[in-house]
Amino acid sequence: MKVVTFGEIMLRLEPEGYFRFVQVDKMTSTFGGGEANVAVSLANYGLDAYYVTKLPEHEIGQAAINSLRRYGVNTSYIARGGERVGIYYNERGASQRGSKCIYDRAHSSIAEAKPDDFDWNRIFKDCKWFHLTGITPALGGNLVQICVEACKAAKSAGATVSCDLNYRGKLWTREQAREAMSEICKYVDVCISNEEDAKDVFGIEAENTDVTGGKLNKEGYKSVAKQLADKFGFKKVAITLRTSINANRNNWAALLYDGKDFCFSKEYEMLIVDRVGGGDSFGGGLIYALLTGKSSQDAVEFAVAASCLKHSIEGDYNMVSVDEVEKLCKGNASGRIQR
Repeated sequence: MKVVTFGEIMLRLEPEGYFRFVQVDKMTSTFGGGEANVAVSLANYGLDAYYVTKLPEHEIGQAAINSLRRYGVNTSYIARGGERVGIYYNERGASQRGSKCIYDRAHSSIAEAKPDDFDWNRIFKDCKWFHLTGITPALGGNLVQICVEACKAAKSAGATVSCDLNYRGKLWTREQAREAMSEICKYVDVCISNEEDAKDVFGIEAENTDVTGGKLNKEGYKSVAKQLADKFGFKKVAITLRTSINANRNNWAALLYDGKDFCFSKEYEMLIVDRVGGGDSFGGGLIYALLTGKSSQDAVEFAVAASCLKHSIEGDYNMVSVDEVEKLCKGNASGRIQR
């Protein structure tokens, strides 16, 4: 099954281990980005995953493409041009010190893309699913228009459209996000949000919840999911539920509302290796589960288990198989050595 994702892939630079930016004279480099992370997950699960973006023709742009090809993502629709690959610097938090992310992505190739860089009718031929996030339109330029055109073309091609709201306050204001995402969400079938996105973008929040204090009223998110579905006509709304005890310990679960039932997953207690890409791995797991015909309950269980495993893996990409996720869904959570 053909699945298409669209967004920005960036060069990720970070100190080794838990060193702070100001302590080091060298950093490790990898690649990642919301929709690219989803594409890698889907390719690992055996789907025909295509990733669409715009990258420079120089060696760093090629290295980004190579990182996707390494894991089976089809890059044939990537436009080439522009001058730079966006960068983000990541400093890992520990205990009560949170992680820190610094963007250096202004004037990247995708941020300066033009509508005619992408032939959406060709891209969506035989496509079953299209995924994007709220990060991409936040990059400015023509990207709100490009995202809307992509969604329209995907719907015309008969594809299901999913969107992770993914509000990033460092990229745009809540007012800008609300205006743009209200237009994009007209074409969305499956909406994905975390505990805060619905509040930040649309002003819809759960009562008696204190995210920064580590207290979630999970039942309150039933109302959030229903309000989102009623507002935009979403067929399904998924909300990830992260209880942050500290930077290293989180409890992780999710809710999936399908217009009829509210399905809560089991909750996992996680010791975190790398939390970047955790939401993207949830999205990839959910898309795979729904495309392969799993029930709402089984789909949210698969997505949460996939994301739980991602938190144990270095880098943006989720390097797990369907079999590994299924085993965790069935209760194999001891982490015992396999030999």
